[in-house]
Amino acid sequence: MRIGIALPQVGSGIGRNEVLTAARAAEAAAFDSVWVVDRICYPEQPRAPYPASPDGRLPESCTRVLDPLSLLTFAAAATERIRLGTSVLVLPWYPPLLLARQLATIDQLSGGRLALGFGTGWSPDEYEAVGVPFRERGRRADAAQAFLEAWFAGDSFSWDDEFWTVAPVRNELRPHQQPRPPIYWAAFAPRTLDRVARLGDGWMPAGLPAAVTKTIFAQIRERAANYGRDPEALELVIRANVLPTRRPVDKPGRMPFVGSHEQIAEDLQAFADIGTDELILESHGFFAGGKDVATAIEALAELCRSTGLSAR
Repeated sequence: MRIGIALPQVGSGIGRNEVLTAARAAEAAAFDSVWVVDRICYPEQPRAPYPASPDGRLPESCTRVLDPLSLLTFAAAATERIRLGTSVLVLPWYPPLLLARQLATIDQLSGGRLALGFGTGWSPDEYEAVGVPFRERGRRADAAQAFLEAWFAGDSFSWDDEFWTVAPVRNELRPHQQPRPPIYWAAFAPRTLDRVARLGDGWMPAGLPAAVTKTIFAQIRERAANYGRDPEALELVIRANVLPTRRPVDKPGRMPFVGSHEQIAEDLQAFADIGTDELILESHGFFAGGKDVATAIEALAELCRSTGLSAR
């Protein structure tokens, strides 16, 4: 199982030194990857609740979020080996031609280290802020992936659908990875799970117990086979929102990776046991508030070593 970490990106006190230190320390600690999130703004009166919080509001730290693709470019220049991923980029927000140029550039300059986690988001406020109709997000997501794949494929390109028109052009900027970097979809609803089966190289969930994850992933693979795809080629990439507590969490419905060191270690093992291909450790603001970034990353590395899941 590959293990990655989320880069410091959210909240006050995060800047050049913290990002450089985190990227280099993650590579030195033999993590496999670093990842970024996508948050465009902080609605003061949200029209839809944030799914990951009890009160439906984004964490206050989300009033300051560094741009994800700029952050990955910066991390690419500071490292040599480690993979660079988005977990996740809200694909329908972006004009696909401009996005294709950014993604191909990052993959080229990094030597083929880019991994793409895509999602469709949940906030109508953010969609309104970027001028994209919220009700079109699913159709735009499908069309945008098809657009990216066509742009990455060859010298000659044209496009004409309900969203974008590009007259015939030539393009010689392609990703280092061919035919493209891997694409993982974050999805939970039946329609979006179908997108994983049809279009994705893998599934990127968060917040589900290991047993539930295993069941849903088996269903995704079955759907992929029905579409004539190789189900065993799909990868499972888990975002683990780690929140350590001094004492074990005993209440029913404990979220995975929330609890004592022993409970978190058990969760790590449980996801390894169901065949997780990659696990991303997100530390809920672990890097904020002046904490030493290198020390935080070493603590995460030690957590992994203590489970025997990482021998490096």
